[in-house]
Amino acid sequence: MTMSLHPARQAARSRAAAPRARFTDLVAAEWIKLWSLRSTPWTLGLATLFVVGAAALAAKADYDNFPFYDPEAQREHMFSLGDAFPQEGYLTLMLVAASLGALSVVSEYGSGLIRTTTAAVPARGAVVLAKAVVTAAVWTVTGALVAGGSFAVSQAILAGRDAAVSVTDPVSLRAIAASALLAPVCALIGLFLGVLIRHAATTMVTVAFLLLMLPAMFSADKRWSAELSHLMPGIAWGRLVTGWMPPPRPDHFPATVTESWLVLAAWPVLLLIPALLTVRRRDV
Repeated sequence: MTMSLHPARQAARSRAAAPRARFTDLVAAEWIKLWSLRSTPWTLGLATLFVVGAAALAAKADYDNFPFYDPEAQREHMFSLGDAFPQEGYLTLMLVAASLGALSVVSEYGSGLIRTTTAAVPARGAVVLAKAVVTAAVWTVTGALVAGGSFAVSQAILAGRDAAVSVTDPVSLRAIAASALLAPVCALIGLFLGVLIRHAATTMVTVAFLLLMLPAMFSADKRWSAELSHLMPGIAWGRLVTGWMPPPRPDHFPATVTESWLVLAAWPVLLLIPALLTVRRRDV
């Protein structure tokens, strides 16, 4: 009996003596998990090329049609900033970022790897925060490359018509910053929804509905509906990349720039809190 218990006691003592995992170790582990997937660099690269390509096509269309625009449109060229950040390209980026953010956690639940993770690191909240740090870092860099690339390519094309906007313009800087931050915001939304829902298909449907379909249900000609639409990440981003606003009128209820920044910042924070509370109490 003594001989059989000795190895067990020794193993228990070894585990007790082992140092606890530091948060930097968790971040490193999540970084390895992310880049061990072959789809990660391909997805990031294709998303970048798609958005930059969409900006190039939009700028090329205005370049070709520029001689047919009226003198005021040629002089003001209010389309220039819109060409740099085309809606179809950035809506796609939002969906891709949110989907990959969600997959970083729901894939572990689906494969059962989450049991190994929680056995090695019982502090589940720290694991979620480590995933959030890695997700935010990767998508911030990607978002900056996408925003800078789409702006540079589109304005290089429009410069041939003397219709480009300068990168030093305050509105241009605001639009680039908002577009760069849109990707990590959506990726974190997907990540935290994945923690809350834990089911891949349900999470993907929720992400698509929340980011793409729900904003289209609001009307801009009613104040209460417009105010609700201003709370959507995509709507807030659209306000921040707009270089001009229509003249004031009774049926126009635009959000302010400050409100739009707050909306982008609030979404990840408000979803992080229930995600941390849920992951600590729920069984894996």
